[in-house]
Amino acid sequence: MLAVSTTAIAPRRRDLDFHVYDVLGLEALLETPYFAEHDRATLDAILDTAYAIAADHYAPLAAELDAFPFELKDGSIATPAGLKAAMKALVEAGFLEASFPAEHGGLQLPSMLWTAASLVFSATNNNANAYAFLTIGAAHLLAAFGDDQQRERWMKPMIAGRYFGTMALSEPQAGSSLSDVATKAVPAGDGTYRLEGSKMWISAAEHDLTENIVNLVLAKLPDAPPGVKGISLFIVPKYLVDESGKPVKRNDAVVTGINHKLGQRGVINTVLTFGATGECVGYLVGAPHDGMRQMFHMMNEARVAVGAGAVALNLAAFEYALQYAKDRPQGRLPSDKNPLSPPVSIVEHADVRAMLLRQKAIAEGGMALVLYCAKLVDLAACARDEAQRRDAELLLDVLTPIAKTWPSEHGIESTSLAIQVLGGYGYSPEYPVERYFRDQRLNPIHEGTTGIQGLDLLGRKVRMHGGAGLRLALDTIARDALRIAAVAPLAAEAGQLSAACAALASVTRTLLEAQIDLGPDRALAESTAYLDAFGTIVVAWRWLVVAESARALPAGDFAAGKLAACCYFFRYELPVAELTLARLGKLDDLIFTVRPEML
Repeated sequence: MLAVSTTAIAPRRRDLDFHVYDVLGLEALLETPYFAEHDRATLDAILDTAYAIAADHYAPLAAELDAFPFELKDGSIATPAGLKAAMKALVEAGFLEASFPAEHGGLQLPSMLWTAASLVFSATNNNANAYAFLTIGAAHLLAAFGDDQQRERWMKPMIAGRYFGTMALSEPQAGSSLSDVATKAVPAGDGTYRLEGSKMWISAAEHDLTENIVNLVLAKLPDAPPGVKGISLFIVPKYLVDESGKPVKRNDAVVTGINHKLGQRGVINTVLTFGATGECVGYLVGAPHDGMRQMFHMMNEARVAVGAGAVALNLAAFEYALQYAKDRPQGRLPSDKNPLSPPVSIVEHADVRAMLLRQKAIAEGGMALVLYCAKLVDLAACARDEAQRRDAELLLDVLTPIAKTWPSEHGIESTSLAIQVLGGYGYSPEYPVERYFRDQRLNPIHEGTTGIQGLDLLGRKVRMHGGAGLRLALDTIARDALRIAAVAPLAAEAGQLSAACAALASVTRTLLEAQIDLGPDRALAESTAYLDAFGTIVVAWRWLVVAESARALPAGDFAAGKLAACCYFFRYELPVAELTLARLGKLDDLIFTVRPEML
């Protein structure tokens, strides 16, 4: 194996500090009453701890966890000692409770900070970090919809790291079509329910990391109306507990199979079966038939988290490829015809630099997007009034399918470029970039495929509240573009972004009218292409804001690199979105008219 100095943990600390403090103004949030108990020194110390845990526990475990031979024995699955140590370090440092409000026993830290720390953890070992993010999402759902007893019995042990959590939605026969969920829940007469059915692709539903596992399960009651309006949500623990929370009996919710995957192999993925003996106990969360609304609270959080995980892989792949390119000597420049001259580092070759610049533009542009989404969560939490809170939540709703999908889909390209930079070495398991590529391939699939996200954006998000979310997104982008247009070196990019926003608004009107005139099947046929174009415009916006902040920095390579990546994005990536919008605006019907028999 070629020796390459790659000890740095991605993202680079200076990059992370620049984004959260300079670009997004995290310190200003600390002046609000909601976050007033924290200061910059506290936040810096927490990030220091995240980097230390990543270096000491996550990094040494990454390759081992990817290759670990998980086995199902008597309904149980053992995990490696290194994963137990990593989770113990994470819990003891307080990261599970970081984003929860004080009233629920949390530290009430900004979401931006947890997201920044999560990028560090996931870039180092995204498989290990998945166990934490699933638990945090499940606990957030119970904080929002559980009753006092459920929060005390199930949520608080999750925040404390005694229990971990999952969500169980998909089924073997239904996949992502939740209206076809067949798992049943029957009242037992004592306030509990008995569940029967099977769930597929359930991550972390069995392991030995914690005392208990809290599965949040979608199921239908006997009187459920058809479709998604008949779905209810249940707490189904691995172990039933006594009044003190001590596990006393194994519940009839058992993993009956392990799914073996291309990537993210360190995240145990299972077939989860309920009620094989008729004794699967579940507890209803909230009102009957309200499960979809409740679950989407966790699902939307998970979608942004998937996007953040994709960003982390892109950052890790870029940093490794960059360092490799600097350290690997090979070949000579085209102008050097002397075969006796020493070879240059491959980063000196223009084609390699082009690949690295594209990686940087994708990776850091995605980071700017997911950190901005985290800021919206914080703005909603510390809002001065209801209107400010509503605007933050509305904008986040529109951006969620983009934050999930854009870093994931373009991350396949980005991690593939890392392999290309390493050449043959990149294609071998001795180097981590092939693992980043394998792991990345799942992100456009889980928590709602790219096709589902496109339908969500064009079929629902841009229409909700009379189009208020779309108007807010476009107005926010246009306002920033107008301000930055006064900055001479960025005026051209600001003008290009304004024009792209106008084109997006026009095409969206055309597609919304087509849903009425031509029907949703025709009008939504290219919703995935619409999603990608919208996403590219959003990332261009975030790059322009990043470049504005970079111009305020002292002159040097750091600032120059931000400006170059922004310029690249506007010259090479945004024009692709512009071409897509031009096609969509013509209501091209090729995709819709091709029938299965023609393929």
